[in-house]
Parts: sequence; structure tokens; C-alpha cells
Amino acid sequence: MGARFPCLTGGGIVGDSARLLVFLCGLIMAASAFLGTTSVARAHASLLRSTPVEGAVVQAAPAELLLGFSETVAPLVTELIGPDGTKTRLTAKANGADLAIAWPGWKAEGTYLLSWRVVSSDGHPVAGVLSFSVGNPSVTPPAAPELNDTSMRLAIWSAKLVLYLGLFLGVGGAFALAWLMPGKHSGVGVIGALLVAGLVAAPVSFGLQGLDALGAPLALFGQGMGWQAAAATSYAFTAAIAFIALSLALLALASDASLARWLSLAGLVGVGTALAASGHASAATPQWLTRPMVFVHGTGIAFWAGALLPLAFCWREGGESAELALRRFSVAIPYVVAALVAAGLVLTVIQVEAVPALWHTGYGLLLSAKLVLAFALLALAGFNRWQLTKPALAEQRGAQRLLVRSILVETLLMVAILGLVAGFRFTPPPRVLAVEAAEPAAIHIHTPVAMADFALSPGHAGAVSASIMVMTGDFGPLDARGVVLRLSQSGSTEIKADAYKPGDGTWRIDSLDLPAPGIWAVAIDIDMAEGQVVTLDGAVAIRPATGW
Repeated sequence: MGARFPCLTGGGIVGDSARLLVFLCGLIMAASAFLGTTSVARAHASLLRSTPVEGAVVQAAPAELLLGFSETVAPLVTELIGPDGTKTRLTAKANGADLAIAWPGWKAEGTYLLSWRVVSSDGHPVAGVLSFSVGNPSVTPPAAPELNDTSMRLAIWSAKLVLYLGLFLGVGGAFALAWLMPGKHSGVGVIGALLVAGLVAAPVSFGLQGLDALGAPLALFGQGMGWQAAAATSYAFTAAIAFIALSLALLALASDASLARWLSLAGLVGVGTALAASGHASAATPQWLTRPMVFVHGTGIAFWAGALLPLAFCWREGGESAELALRRFSVAIPYVVAALVAAGLVLTVIQVEAVPALWHTGYGLLLSAKLVLAFALLALAGFNRWQLTKPALAEQRGAQRLLVRSILVETLLMVAILGLVAGFRFTPPPRVLAVEAAEPAAIHIHTPVAMADFALSPGHAGAVSASIMVMTGDFGPLDARGVVLRLSQSGSTEIKADAYKPGDGTWRIDSLDLPAPGIWAVAIDIDMAEGQVVTLDGAVAIRPATGW
């Protein structure tokens, strides 16, 4: 065996693989240190509070509209739709996680809709519509704008899938050709085509990101406003780094063996870096952990997925180069799979937080489907590694043919997994939903005689506690004799509770049970003095319970 495969002995393939793994570990550590220094930010903003609250009926038009999010956001588009359907663009001023939007001066009574779009730190646009009424609700309220354009979502998903195929199968394939089978060109045409497709998909995906950020239709693709909007998101870094990684891999295919190794290695590192630059997982806290884990997971998948097509084509051709490539892959892949599985588990725990979220949320269902396919992929890879590799190397024709077919099935499973991963773009992870559900539901009620800051925590249906701070109408101290809270919702029995004052300046109610989400009417009865009770009326929006 040593004479037939001299590079398998001594400082040959084992030494090469060891040096390759050490070098990859060094690159991973360097990239982890770089990525871990980025600022801490939570991902995928969600609307937690608003003034007026959703569904509220206010007696007079507000001076400004306020939106409060779960993290710092950048405003993209805010549009007010009046009772008669008239639309006007508004300017939003950001202050951290809050947006202040000046009222345009409209005085008509009826139902108004505020359509808003912001971009969160993970680079994903987030949109919503706030409905409220001035005076009395409209008999026929204005039509809400369409937030989920099916054609746009399909275009975004398709572009992202093609980009993933270019990054994982294309860049990974170029790396496999350079390191596992130098001098061979097995499947180079397919790999080159995947890289070219990825190079096209990167700017297309970038442009679609901009249209989605603005809520613009697909027909406006290519307009300058879309590119400008996309450049303001963190996805711009992902698209740019991905384009560079794809270009380096394409150059590697056209270079000599020595240069191809370094170009393809740089491309592989670019894959992990691009994925860590934006997205749900990369923007989660703590970023010193999540970004490096995304990098490790991404480079590991690129190594594994990229090697499949070259191996399949190489084994169809046969010869000593095929055996050498399989031996090299077999030496390295257990370490690579261990690293990517470990990174994937860390990211799953951070993103999901609770096991029931795997079947109670859209993100969890996608992730569950991905995990099922991943287990099937690991099982198939294990079968190839321990049942087919040795017979194939022993030149058993049946095992060789079965190995090629099995590798092609692995590739199809990889493509299916990437299709699911591209769908993560459209749904927030459970950890974000948990933060949103735990956030208090708060309102401020102000009259000339008295005012109150009222909060229910957590702000979702179920068991909650209430906090009430009362003041005079001119923000002075108010030594009330007692405070009573009344909550009611159409079709339900009024909930009434006496508050107590623990000594910290607030009135509290420790235990309330809100049976349903939706808009709840709030009445706060303040006993000002003997025979003088002031009632403050308002409304608060209660979110659904998470269900896990």
C-alpha cells in the first residue's frame, strides 16, 4: 500500500491532513477573535409598545405617534393612511429602540392606519400596521396595505438558495478540488457553474433586500432606491463578502495547484465570514459566542457539502486519484462534522431556548425539519464512512457504484437543508418572541387633574402583575388614599382589584389573570380625598402567550 500510495505514509496524507486541520483551526480562531469583537446587539426587532395602542380610540388626534421596539432600529418607511384612504409619507425620528413620528395635522375623525417598516440589527426588514381611531371608528375602515408580497418572498428565497448553493457547493467544491484532489478537474464544470450562479445571486439578493426594506414591488427591481436601502442594512456586508468568496473560488479553478489552494482556502474562510456578518443567529447575544459559532458552522458545511460533487465525479472516473481523495476526505471529515454539529447545537440552544418552541413557532418548525434532514444526512454519511469506504478502496465495483449514488443522495439532502435555511429569513426565532411576550404592556394616561403610568408585566395573556404610578395633572406628587384597577374586554367579565402601596412610590397588584389577548379597557379609580374619586380611562394591548 505504501508503494502504491506513497503520500499515505509518513509525512504524506496524514501529515497533510493534520497540517490542514491545524491551519483551519488557526483561521477559525483568528476569525472568531475578529468576529467576537463586534458590538453586542439583539436580532430581529419586534414592536413592543405604541402610542396610541393598537385598536385604541382617542378623543383627539395625537401630537405624535410613538413606536417602541425590542432593540435599536433604523426607520425605513412610515406611511399614514387616513379614514378616506388618503396616504402620506411621514418622517420618523429614531431614539434608540423608539421612533417618534409627528402627526401631519389631519383632523378628520375615523380609523387611521400607520404602516411602518424598520430594519433591525440582523439586517432583516420588519414591517407592521398600527390601527387606531380618532373620535369614533370608521364604519368602513381603510384597507390595510399588503405586508407579505408572495412574489417578493419567493424571489428573496430563490436568490438566497442560489447564493447558498454557490457558497457551499461552489466555494466548497473549489476547496475540495484544490486540497483533496490537486491536479484533478472532476466536476469542475458543475462547480464553476454554481460559482457563476452565486456571483449573479449575490447582487440580485442584495437588490431584493432593498426592495423588501422599502416595501416596494418586485417590478421596481434595479431602481437606485432599492440599492441605497439595502446598503443601509448589515446584509450589505454579507453580500459583499460572499461575492468576494465566490470570486476567489472561481479564480482558484483557473489557477495552478499551489495558488489554487490559497485562493480556495480564502474563499472558504469568506463563506463563514459572510454568514457571520448578518442574520438571526449571528446577531444574537452573546455575539462573542454566536458569530464564531456561525463561522464554524458555515465553513464546516462548505467543506462537507463542497466535497460531495468532486468525490462523486472523481469516483465515476476511478483511478488512484479517486482513492486518494476519498482517503483524505475520510481523515478530515470526522473532525469537521464534530465542529459543525457542536456549533449548530450551541446556536440551536440560543435561538430556541425552550424545546416546545420547536413545534409551536414557525421558526421552530423549519428548524425541526432541518434537524430531521440533518440526522438523515449524518446517518447516510456514517453509512458511507464505515460501510462503503473500505470496500470501495478495496476496488469492489458494487461498493463503488453504491458510494457514488449515496454521495449524490447526500448532495440532494444538502440542497434540501439549504432550502429550509433560506426560509429562516421570514420568521423570527423563538428567543425574540419570548422577549416580546415578556415585555410589559404599558400606557400613560393624562388628565388635567391626575395622571398615571400603568404597566402589566408580562404583557401577554395569563398571570400578570400590575404597577401604577399616580401623579397630579402637572406632574406633582399625589398622595392618594387608595387606587382601584378595573380591566374589561368586550364579552368578558370585568376584572377588579385593589392596589397596595409597598413604599417605593408605586401602587401594585401582584396577581391578575387575563384570560385572552387583545385590547383591554383600563379604568384606574384614584381616591384623591374624602368624597373625591378621579377615574383615568385608557386601553392597553395584551399580546398572546407564547405557548411554551
